Amino acid sequence: MVISINDASEIPIYQQIRNQIVLGISDGRLAPGEQLPTVRALAEEIGINSMTVSKAYTLLKQEGYIYTDRRSGARVRQEFETNKELSEKSQELLRQIISEAKVSGMTQTEFFDLCKRIYKG
Repeated sequence: MVISINDASEIPIYQQIRNQIVLGISDGRLAPGEQLPTVRALAEEIGINSMTVSKAYTLLKQEGYIYTDRRSGARVRQEFETNKELSEKSQELLRQIISEAKVSGMTQTEFFDLCKRIYKG
């Protein structure tokens, strides 16, 4: 699994790790039940503090994307809750994205077309 960190980004590193793992689950690069690198291994691979990776894994676990086991480490969940709703945090982020699209002059149709392209991958 390759995680790339953008040091120039305003997004905290733990959040970048979280986002890339969720993206990997979404697009199939990470399969249900797949084992993730250990905290230490991922931290060494990326060249960051292991506490940062631990924070990302804790967040992923709280959000229900992964589970941890002392013997097998962190793994992608086999099944996900499908309540067909976005979390409050995700809805707020979506509001921000929509606001930026409006300010940039994007029409609703253009925005939905972009969403469709991204959703399809």
